[in-house]
Amino acid sequence: MIMKNNFLAKITELNSMEQQPTRFGYADALLELGTREKRVVVLDADLSKSTLTSRFAEKYPKRFFDIGIAEQNMLGMAGGLSLTGKIPFVTTYGVFLAGRAWDQIRTSICYADLNVKLAGAHGGLSVGPDGATHQALEEISIMRVLPNMKVIVPCDTRQARLATLAAAQMSGPVYIRLGREPIPVLTTQKTPFNVGKAQIMKPGRDVTIIACGLMVYLSLLAAQKLTKEGISCEVINLHTIKPIDRKALIASAKKTGAVITAEEHQLAGGMGSAVAEVLAQECPVPMEMVGVRDTFGESGQPWELMKKYHLMDGDIAKAVKRAVQRKK
Repeated sequence: MIMKNNFLAKITELNSMEQQPTRFGYADALLELGTREKRVVVLDADLSKSTLTSRFAEKYPKRFFDIGIAEQNMLGMAGGLSLTGKIPFVTTYGVFLAGRAWDQIRTSICYADLNVKLAGAHGGLSVGPDGATHQALEEISIMRVLPNMKVIVPCDTRQARLATLAAAQMSGPVYIRLGREPIPVLTTQKTPFNVGKAQIMKPGRDVTIIACGLMVYLSLLAAQKLTKEGISCEVINLHTIKPIDRKALIASAKKTGAVITAEEHQLAGGMGSAVAEVLAQECPVPMEMVGVRDTFGESGQPWELMKKYHLMDGDIAKAVKRAVQRKK
């Protein structure tokens, strides 16, 4: 799907763009669903003010359940609620959701293909000062390996809202990754969103940059800079990691002959690995990956951490040049 909006025309400096955390879009969608779909219930693990599910609790107190710091119990309860016909949205920090309750997600929810929606907040290094214990850098790989699980990483707050609304209409478990810090809003009110369909944010001919979440913005910045150096980058927003859009990835790789992946996540098992699994089988091309390289994060300001761990637009541009060189 090629986006009609001229994204590059509006991308300049970070501080000049509208910014919101993706968790805002999630909270807005829950309020819409509260009115639209009476079966929706929300569960939280003593973090409702941070995850913003407190907004749903204020408006629909009888359909909100604060389970306390008991993530495993929360997932078991969500499974039970789904069997009564409810649509549970389970919300807490991604590192706790995917880590502490993985067995319940695997055996109680995915094995039975129950209709439970999971929202993992505070994904990535951009959590900032909360540090390594709260920075989810592994949960995409942990979630995507589970049969029946769908995995979505919205690129901005508007897409987070649409992803949440879409999850409510889908059958079976869905994991949505959300961020804490404000990030640039790339999409518009008219930008379409379809689960499992990658978005071409910028067409190009020399190399493909495939990104998710915050890294979509940084990839567009890198593409803009590289245009001035004569390198034409195609930028794809792979918001749905699973089910992955094999057709779009293969078509772009065949067109450009080189691929870069960019993610705010461990390289092992993440989005880049998912892309590599597809291309290794269908269209092997020179490929470089930008992401966290087998290390934990630390406490610091979000953009300082992104720079330290080599996740900025300049790092993406360097990876692009390496891939393009390998084509020769």
